[in-house]
Amino acid sequence: MYAEVIVDISHEKLDRPFTYKIPKSLEGIVEEGTNVEIPFGAGNKVINGIVIRIKDSNDYDPDKTKELIGIAKGSVKADTNLIKLATFIRKSYGSTQINALKTVMPVKKSVKREVKKRVIALLDETKLEYLADEASKKHKNAQERLLRELIKYPDISYSFITNKMNVSSQTIQALVKNDVCRIEEETVYRNPIRIDKPEDSKVELSDEQKKIIEDVNKDIQNGERNTYLIHGITGSGKTEVYMHLIEDRIKEGKQAIMLIPEIALTYQNLMRFYARFGDTVSVIHSKMTAGERYDQYLRVKEGKVNIMIGPRSALFTPFENLGIVVIDEEHESSYKADNMPKYHAREVAEKLCELTDSILVLGSATPSLESYYKAKNGEYKLYKLNDRLTGNTLPSVYVEDMRAELKEGNKSVFSRRLHNLIDDRLNKHEQIMLFLNRRGVSGFVSCRECGEVVKCPHCDVSLSYHRDGNLKCHYCGYETPFTKICPKCGSDKVRGFKAGTQMIEDFVRKEFPHALILRMDADSTKKQEDYESILSRFSNREADVLIGTQMIVKGHDFKGVTLVGIIAADMALNAEDYRAGERAFQQLVQASGRAGRGDNPGEVVIQTYQPDHYAVTYAKTQDYEAFYEDEIKYREAMMYPPVGNLLGIQITGEDERRVVKLSKVISDMIDRMEIREEIGKIGPANASLSKKCDIYRRVIYIKSLNYDNLIKIKDYIEKETEKFNLEKESVMFDFNPMNGF
Repeated sequence: MYAEVIVDISHEKLDRPFTYKIPKSLEGIVEEGTNVEIPFGAGNKVINGIVIRIKDSNDYDPDKTKELIGIAKGSVKADTNLIKLATFIRKSYGSTQINALKTVMPVKKSVKREVKKRVIALLDETKLEYLADEASKKHKNAQERLLRELIKYPDISYSFITNKMNVSSQTIQALVKNDVCRIEEETVYRNPIRIDKPEDSKVELSDEQKKIIEDVNKDIQNGERNTYLIHGITGSGKTEVYMHLIEDRIKEGKQAIMLIPEIALTYQNLMRFYARFGDTVSVIHSKMTAGERYDQYLRVKEGKVNIMIGPRSALFTPFENLGIVVIDEEHESSYKADNMPKYHAREVAEKLCELTDSILVLGSATPSLESYYKAKNGEYKLYKLNDRLTGNTLPSVYVEDMRAELKEGNKSVFSRRLHNLIDDRLNKHEQIMLFLNRRGVSGFVSCRECGEVVKCPHCDVSLSYHRDGNLKCHYCGYETPFTKICPKCGSDKVRGFKAGTQMIEDFVRKEFPHALILRMDADSTKKQEDYESILSRFSNREADVLIGTQMIVKGHDFKGVTLVGIIAADMALNAEDYRAGERAFQQLVQASGRAGRGDNPGEVVIQTYQPDHYAVTYAKTQDYEAFYEDEIKYREAMMYPPVGNLLGIQITGEDERRVVKLSKVISDMIDRMEIREEIGKIGPANASLSKKCDIYRRVIYIKSLNYDNLIKIKDYIEKETEKFNLEKESVMFDFNPMNGF
């Protein structure tokens, strides 16, 4: 028997399987997905590899075929479907096969199991009392302490004895040797869920919710496997629909994966699922320890977990009988991987469901244009939830024109309306959320007089301000000098836009000194416990105001919040990205949805220098359909996704001259390719961050209506650049990028 092995070296030249003979002693033990040790290269260096195929024949000379050494120490076997998924990722997104395999393997290696030890008395109280007195006479103080504790508690935790009672392990062993007590060991799971089981709050389903559940279940009974998009306004009960559909799959003996976009959401979602499904629910995310992740993997393998909740990595849970994958807030950009391979969880989930004959359920109050486009074209089944179930009707939304505020002498961060409403809510002891699009500094420039934003004439995205005094486009490289004079109205009020959560917090403390304030952003949430602490404190009314970035507006349900202030809508509106309008609309609607979810009505204040922007006007009324129609026309005109497809190619290296030259060579390669359908090429140009950690970065973007054209271009560039023996430069690919390079 032979094994095809992908070697654990991430280099394009080695991105093919190598055939090894399986020794008789390992036949039946080595399987697809097994991590093995192999002799590699002329020097037979021992390295690791992953078996991707077992076969009984060999195309090479059997006498020259090397043998596997053995199974890698502490390795974990990959699931067969995950290997197929890795091949799909490799082909669709561009990376080495080993990197794709590492992506889908939820645990890289085994971790030492955690063992709990207990000390149990073997003698009755009288005998223990006698021994304690004897120990006292001989001044064996530690032994006496332990014996007297065993009289009161015949079963004690080993760690309690050694840590709290200050008794050494030698003292314990001496008593064990004399048959006074014994030590019992129990292997335990490191459990990332640190909550008491709450009460399950099952609610009466609305007719809209029942219709979705009945339709999906009927499709499954008829042997249909579909992708379903649930477009439900904020507070319409999407999570309850997910839970019912998952519950029905569990009754069929199947398992479920529930993806959520942020670790910040994990705790709140987990509470609801844990209340309904108990210990069969688990969670996996990047902030867990290696031990916690490994133990969840083992619980899955041992059949103790039926539902896995987490960000995109939870998609690779090795369930043997998967029945449903749910992607909540499916529009979120965090479902797109930041590192190679730059896969999108929604697309990989579609492939996973195809491999496992499962259904895929997507949900959002503001669906991605990609999903809604597919739903409109009949590729997905579309359902709508139009009624708000979590309290009142949708909140009242006010759009405040910051140009007018400035003209009337208000140079404050807050409009007068927002300032007055904050004061009103504090007096009523109601809660407030203040949302800022990002914690960093935005690079766009706009006119404070008329709201005009300086854009690239070729790409229709905002130009970015650079320290050399120029405005640049990071798609095509267009450049123009910065000027304070507005090209539209002629005023001298053109400025860069800066704001941060820390600045907002300082301002609120100054204006409202008695308010209790919490801030939630990347700086204040370094650890998982920070998320949970901030969210639970705000939920328990321990603070009046929660200030934060995007993580505070996604899916949270705080009954006490009656006011949401969106400080700078322009930050989202003017990102240097063709998705800026879509993201702005989504953020404004999601932020607005946090207000008025309890007994009292909610109000929302959107502050902007562009009150007439269609993303703002449609967000005010939560009119997704109207927004979609306007946005899709723009995408059609510019051939941007989802109408067209976009391939980003990033060229990086330490020598700027070589990087520029290589980007030109690759650009010329693309020009020479024979492709029947029309493609559009933008660049090469400097990346938005043209130099990072002394590495220079250039980008090229390719547009095509046909996704296969982009894969063809990617494959061709990979093949041709292999001939260059690149060591100091690298070429990376990103299909339909969410954040650009």
